[in-house]
Amino acid sequence: MNPATRVFQPMRTVLSILTLFVMLAACAPRLMATGYDVYLAKFEQKNVAMADAARLPLRIWNAAQPRAVIVALHGMNDYSNAFADPGPGPWLAARGVTVYAYDQRGFGGAPGRGLWAGTPRMVKDLDTVIALARQAHPGLPVYVLGESMGGAVALAAMGRPEAPKVDGIILAAPAVWGWKTMNPVYEMVLWASAHTAPGMELTGRGLNIQPSDNISMLRALGKDPMVIKGTQIGTIYGLVNLMDDAFVAAPGVKAPVLLLYGENDRLVPSGPVGRTVAAMEAAGADLTVACYPDGWHMLLRDLKRETVWNDLLSWIDDRHAPLPSGNMDRGPCKFDQQAAQPEAAAAVDALSKFLALPPPSGQ
Repeated sequence: MNPATRVFQPMRTVLSILTLFVMLAACAPRLMATGYDVYLAKFEQKNVAMADAARLPLRIWNAAQPRAVIVALHGMNDYSNAFADPGPGPWLAARGVTVYAYDQRGFGGAPGRGLWAGTPRMVKDLDTVIALARQAHPGLPVYVLGESMGGAVALAAMGRPEAPKVDGIILAAPAVWGWKTMNPVYEMVLWASAHTAPGMELTGRGLNIQPSDNISMLRALGKDPMVIKGTQIGTIYGLVNLMDDAFVAAPGVKAPVLLLYGENDRLVPSGPVGRTVAAMEAAGADLTVACYPDGWHMLLRDLKRETVWNDLLSWIDDRHAPLPSGNMDRGPCKFDQQAAQPEAAAAVDALSKFLALPPPSGQ
């Protein structure tokens, strides 16, 4: 080989790699654009008017004589209607708990539908709604309820040193399957996909993953045009970043926590949830864990949802009392079990299990 060739070959390799990274960076996932905070946030009749002028659709279930308030956060591709019947909003309001649920940015009727807002903006929105709820109900205890992705937002927000004061956090199947709890194969495939085709959509169809035993509810979601049916890989990438932020922040949570998980959950692996529980307990968290042998991912809307609702309400009333269901044995949920490790070729499809949608109507 020509000596000059031997000298320049490594340089060409390095230049090729650098060129590849530049090309990947050009295709990197982008966050949705948001405005500057120049207004005073406020509750409107059907929206939360944010400080950057964004209006997030708002649903309120008012208790006649409220004794507590819940700010509720929906899961991935869902929206605030998750807490309407057959969700817990009306049931809780009838028992003295006012519930505020809003569409998070990128979901439902909120701005940037289908795009990812990023952890800092999602956390800031939660801070705002908590502050507004406290202003609207001075003297009442305020709780945060997060389902799946909403649970990740709650953890990411409440694990910060500057987190707003809340009286408790309720996590229903919290999404904590981030980079630090993920198989390296998943990391590689998702990172490459997000940086080469961030706009490509996945639907989760064909994965045969059942999120709930409430089939009529799943079919209604399948017909609901406000539920997102296909998600960009860049948004999945953002979700994993959020889940990682939640896992890292979890030990910093100071407020009491009720964590709810179903043995039949195939969307959020039990291993990462178990690691989150262990990290919080090692940090001295005030943590109550309920494991439901008949529960699925969508615990708050399963057929046996009132069992979960009663536990939730009992914990709000007295977090030191045993839960009415008695489901405090963690064994069935296998929190010490590692997540399944699929082959590389199926990794992106496996990650899209978070997007698993109900069957089309009639199936």
